[in-house]
Amino acid sequence: LVNSKTLFVFSFQTGHTTGPSLNNDKLYKFAYSAEVYVDRVKASLQKSAGYRISSGVDVNLLWRNPDNDDDQLVKITIRDVQVENVNERPAAKNIFKGKNTEKIIGKEYLEALQRPIVLELVRGKVKNFYSYQNEPGFTQNIKRGLASLFQLQLHSGAAREVDISGKCNTTYHVRQDQVTKIKALDSCETEKQGFTSHNQILDVSTKATSATIYVLEDSFIKSIKAEENYVFLLNSRRKTSARILSKQRLELKLVQAGPGLIAGKQVASVIKTLDPSYVAVPLVAEPVKSECKKCPSLSEHWQSIREHMYPEKLSKAEAARSFLSFIQNIRKATKEEILQIIRSENKELLPQVVDAVTSAQTPASLEAILEFLDFKDASTSIMQERFLYACGFASHPSEMILQSLTAKFKGDIANEEIRETLVIVMGALIRKLCDRDGCKLPAVVEAKRLILNRLEKAKKDDNVRMYLLALKNALLPEAIPLLLKYTESEEGPISNVATTVLQRYDPSFLTKEVKETMNRIYHQNRKVHEKTVRTTAAAIILNSNPSYMEVKNILLSIGELPLEMSKYMLAMIQDILQFEMPASKTVRQVLKDMRTHNYDRFSKMGSSSAYSGYVTRGPDVSSTYSLDILYSGSGILRRSNVNIHIFDRNAELHAIQVVLEAQGLESIIAATPDEGEENLDSFAGMSAILFDVQLRPVTFFQGYGDLMSKMLSATGDTMNVVKGLILLTDYSQEIQLQSGPRASVEFLGGLAIDISGGMEFSLWYRESKTNIKNRVAMFIAGNIEVDSLFVKTGMETTLEVETTLDFISTVQFSQYPFLVCLQMDRVESPFRHYVTKYESLPSGRRYTARRGKAQLLAGNEYPLHQENSNMCRKILGAKSDSSSSWF
Repeated sequence: LVNSKTLFVFSFQTGHTTGPSLNNDKLYKFAYSAEVYVDRVKASLQKSAGYRISSGVDVNLLWRNPDNDDDQLVKITIRDVQVENVNERPAAKNIFKGKNTEKIIGKEYLEALQRPIVLELVRGKVKNFYSYQNEPGFTQNIKRGLASLFQLQLHSGAAREVDISGKCNTTYHVRQDQVTKIKALDSCETEKQGFTSHNQILDVSTKATSATIYVLEDSFIKSIKAEENYVFLLNSRRKTSARILSKQRLELKLVQAGPGLIAGKQVASVIKTLDPSYVAVPLVAEPVKSECKKCPSLSEHWQSIREHMYPEKLSKAEAARSFLSFIQNIRKATKEEILQIIRSENKELLPQVVDAVTSAQTPASLEAILEFLDFKDASTSIMQERFLYACGFASHPSEMILQSLTAKFKGDIANEEIRETLVIVMGALIRKLCDRDGCKLPAVVEAKRLILNRLEKAKKDDNVRMYLLALKNALLPEAIPLLLKYTESEEGPISNVATTVLQRYDPSFLTKEVKETMNRIYHQNRKVHEKTVRTTAAAIILNSNPSYMEVKNILLSIGELPLEMSKYMLAMIQDILQFEMPASKTVRQVLKDMRTHNYDRFSKMGSSSAYSGYVTRGPDVSSTYSLDILYSGSGILRRSNVNIHIFDRNAELHAIQVVLEAQGLESIIAATPDEGEENLDSFAGMSAILFDVQLRPVTFFQGYGDLMSKMLSATGDTMNVVKGLILLTDYSQEIQLQSGPRASVEFLGGLAIDISGGMEFSLWYRESKTNIKNRVAMFIAGNIEVDSLFVKTGMETTLEVETTLDFISTVQFSQYPFLVCLQMDRVESPFRHYVTKYESLPSGRRYTARRGKAQLLAGNEYPLHQENSNMCRKILGAKSDSSSSWF
């Protein structure tokens, strides 16, 4: 077997070393076809959208180097071009019916396509590609796709080759009269265009393969079959997928007498003799994009969608759909076109315009919005805040955005809340740029230095809190020593924020020093700390690979803590066990010791709780919820914390966190404050994290006087935490197909969101109620299009869902232990999924096939612990009509 293989390779190399060999005075006539298919990944090719370009191809040898058999000039001519459907269609659905090739492609383009090209092949590789200088880019690319097929080596091995796709790693496998060429498309060096989403869960996975099989006869090509496959999968729902398949076939039909060779020693003189107009052009494809002639202007498009963008419609899927289409159009617009819309819109719709313009993330859109916004004007603070949050949620932020925000922060800002939001958002941008290896960019270095330096020098508590919240987004490893200082040495509110910042770090960053500090805070080794700080410190310890002794000390402390804190810590331990969290193994080991696991410790009374469960469990992604509530000994809410995390095998996303905090409210019900909390100022507020971005906290009231005035004037309305439009999935890539056409792939996912929350008290019924309402509508659109200038084919896949999640806690504190009912409900949610495939000509003739399904996802009340269910039955079963007493 080895000998026969050796003989075969030797026979290839007789009189001609390493490349395919053409005979003198012969004309090789081939049949050529290039096909494109677009569809979902697992769909049948027979139902795909697409088209086929077929032609005859004439190949003859022009010249062979007299000093080197391996250096040859080959002329290739395309003739008899046809364009047709890739799949048979009835006449009514065939866009090419009744149109000849000249009408489809255009006379000028068809003539250009049929002009011959010349290849200089050296050892089977294309050294030079000769064509006409001013030829249209798309016809040149089709010729490049054909020319690249003639690049071939006749021995097994790896090579780095230049062809239409760029400079790529290529592997050849030679076996008898067959050569297989595998091209690693992800290795191709070419000018890449596009971007991906910041978080992997929100992004798109891609896989690209390319294989070409050559069948040879008498040292020349008998047939070529090339296949290139691109697959795109939405990570959060891999059923939402797309595929582009490009096929090329070249088959030898006839060999006949052809023109003789041109005499000459130099390639340049031979080319000049053939046609002085020929020039050497790169084999790598040139970018070609057809212009949209009948597309509406930005202003016309805005007028067509603006009715869906009113604030009261922001929880509808149509709002998210309109938002995404608006972003697509803004990305093509000039600064002047964008400014025209911003300056002409009313106050009700302007915040949504600001969301879209900022989310577009083009230099023109950023310049337009920065020119429009005046941070010295406090009256436009709503627009400023929407701009800043849209920057924080940016899918692929540039250094330019961070640079602009840093400059604004150093300048005059009329509204102090905007100043705080600005630096918090700078923190989010620092982390996103660092995650993409941009930590050493000048703008990032400057912003990091500004936040750390100003935090160290800050004297006022409000300023300290502001910079700590910026670090809660930035998560800089170098900030940890500074955070430790604030966790242990400062007063309650500052210490509380600093510990929650550390809680956001990945456990791998939490050093021995961090663990020691958290243990000191929890066990109050140096000073008395508030319950909120101590429980956060305990959560950090238990979430970062705790030692046996750390867990044992926490369990032993449970009997010594204030009643509600004991109950809370006990619930946290039980949640770790039932939800199989990383610390559960160590906790089980500790519980084998009867000193830690006994009835006295595990029968503590109280109403505080901690519980985790699954919102969804799927093959692609799963999401978990956790709801924990800590009360003061008097029955008033101290902290309520709702979290939703989304994760897959490799990544995690903190989708939502809403924290309600209250303190110093004992005086309104004549109760005794807990130890260490006797002098706390009256306060209630809410803090939120949305898609990994910490937002500026909202204060309900601050101080006893403010509390009393709010109680007397309150209407029971909830306070808005965040309302707007967020761009989540933002994936865009341009792909050069081997056969010549260019493909564009775009996945956009938008969220229309409205989160509000409130706290209510009834002194008469000794009852309190907190309600957090999350109303969201999501729309995802995937657009895949192959553009050959004279014909387009593509597919659009869309997903939309609208839902509301309510978190309600009702507390009756007329007795102890007081009754607490926690409810987490999702309403019935409409879900719609559509797939549209199409083929179209510039004339407007179009074939479309659309399929889809709409369904209602059942509402759900998420289970919490059994104790909670029992209490809810008591409270809700009492049917006491206390609604008139809320204020």
